[in-house]
This record gives sequence, C-alpha cells and structure tokens, in this order.
Amino acid sequence: MLKSVITRRRFVTIAGSACGALALGGLARASAGDTAPVRWRGSALGAQVSIEIHHPDRASAAALVEASIREVRRLEQLFSLYQPDSAICELNRAGVLIAPDPSMVELLRAALQFAALTGGAFDPTVQPLWQCYQHHFASAGADPAGPPPAQLAGALANVGYTGLLVSDDRIALTRRGAAITLNGIAQGYATDRVVGLLRRGGLSATLVDIGEIRAIGARPDGAPWRIGLADPEIAGRMLGTIDLIDRAVATSSGSGFRFDHDGRFNHLFDPANGRSPARYRSVSVVAPSATEADALSTAASIMSQQHIAKLVVARPGLEVVLSDRSGDLQMLRS
Repeated sequence: MLKSVITRRRFVTIAGSACGALALGGLARASAGDTAPVRWRGSALGAQVSIEIHHPDRASAAALVEASIREVRRLEQLFSLYQPDSAICELNRAGVLIAPDPSMVELLRAALQFAALTGGAFDPTVQPLWQCYQHHFASAGADPAGPPPAQLAGALANVGYTGLLVSDDRIALTRRGAAITLNGIAQGYATDRVVGLLRRGGLSATLVDIGEIRAIGARPDGAPWRIGLADPEIAGRMLGTIDLIDRAVATSSGSGFRFDHDGRFNHLFDPANGRSPARYRSVSVVAPSATEADALSTAASIMSQQHIAKLVVARPGLEVVLSDRSGDLQMLRS
C-alpha cells in the first residue's frame, strides 16, 4: 500500500502506539488513528528532525516526546561537530578528553570495533580529510582535481583509528593534528538510545528515524514497516523497499554531501588513500541495531563487493542492498 511506504530522509520520525501489557498504565492496545499524534520539529546532529508519537494517553505521549528530545539534545552536546562546546570538538581541539561521558566512551568503543571489523574502511579519524577538502574547495580558483598531493598526504598522515585511545576515564588522540568525526555512526547510536527509551516507556509498535531508521516490533496492524529506498540522484524516485520488524536500516550515498560541483569528492572517504570512491549509487544495510547499520553502510560504501560479501557471512543477521551506478539493486545476505 503506497501510504505504508516511508521514504528515508534526514528526519527523526517516531510513530508508535502502546499495546498490550507493555502499554503505559496498563492501557489497552490502540491503533495509530485513535488519537491525534504529539509532534515536535527542530534540528539535531546537523539535520532537521521531527518526532511524532501516537498514543492513547496524550499526556504519556507528550512525556515520551519530551524525554526523546532531551536525550537527543544530550547526545548532540557530545557528538556534534556543529557545536563548538561539544565534547567531540573539545577532544579535537585538545587531543584529550578527561572523565568523558559514558555515552561517548560507549560509542567510540563501538566505532573502534567496527573499524577493526571492516579493516579500517570505517574510521572515525577521517576528519582531517574533511578539513583538507573543505579548505581546498573553499579557496578561490580551487583546482577541480582536488587538493595538491602534499596537502592530501599531510591530512592522511593524521588518519588512523589505532591512534584513538579510549578508556573509561580518558580519550586521547596520539597524532598531533588528528581529529575525529562520528557523523558515520552517531545518528544510528542516537536512534538506538531513543528506541531504548521508548521501549522502557511501553511502546511496542514504533518506528524511529533519526537519519537512520529502526523499528520496534511491527506496525500496529501486525504488518512490517515498509521502508522506501530513495534514489539519491533522482528526486522523488525510489530504488526499492525494505520490510522491517525489530531491525534497523541505514543508507549511505556519496550524493549526501559533495565538495565539488561534479561530485567527484564527497564525504565518504577511503582512509587508505583519502579519495572518494564511486563504487555504488547507494548502500543500505539492515542490521539488528541502527548503530551497526549506520557504521557498516558507511564502510561498505568504499568496500568492494567481494569484501562486503565476506562481511555479511561473518555478521549474522546482516543484509546489504547495493545500488550500482545505474540504480540496479543487489541484495547480499548471510
């Protein structure tokens, strides 16, 4: 049914209903149409976001929305590169973070695990590459071929996840000039945190979208949540759909941000050479958590199909949907 297809977008959209014994206050099962939804719109983690919850008790729905907003704002204060007083900006400036927030430690440990799992294809220390390309293309008369080799080599010298040390009481960057970005994993982590909050609040038929999407259970009518995979290069066109029940999906595409007019250089960097490969039109990963889906969709964007296939075999419950340059889809699953 067309209206059941949700096209991926950079919004937080939470649409849920409390059901059965898990409902707040013992409320009976309710469909999404039983009451007007509680909504919120704003911005977080560099994107326009919104929250929408359907609940038979409007006061309970409003409380869950407020709690979700507070959690997203708290995580933004840790992970956002757009807020100069965030924890990640402090780490990048000083090279060290003392007594870090447990959420920062948890996410950085996950980032390092996915870096090791993908052989460095996912790497949270690629921020110097972003800075290099931003500086180059912001300059008057910038060479369309990209930064000079010496500048690129200088940025690459500061990249490498083994130079990021994480413990409960200290986070450190061992290379002078190193910096991290969590843009390839933080939205997934925030999605998972909100999912946990809503589960504890009694929602059992909910879809959460904070740039990455995770389903709690099925739709209120028992059907899967149907997620549309938007064509990143043709507005309004969908490449296909994915059905979700208690799983997450994340999509990465070089079209998300381009430094140059022709799109040869984008935000998806190969940490081995500092370039932006153009292997796929988009990569979508379905996984048990949004954190995993987010990180692995970023990594798979620069990996060969053979390496992705090995990753899928090694990771139970993982599915990867590759869209080639012409838009044709291929599904890889274990």
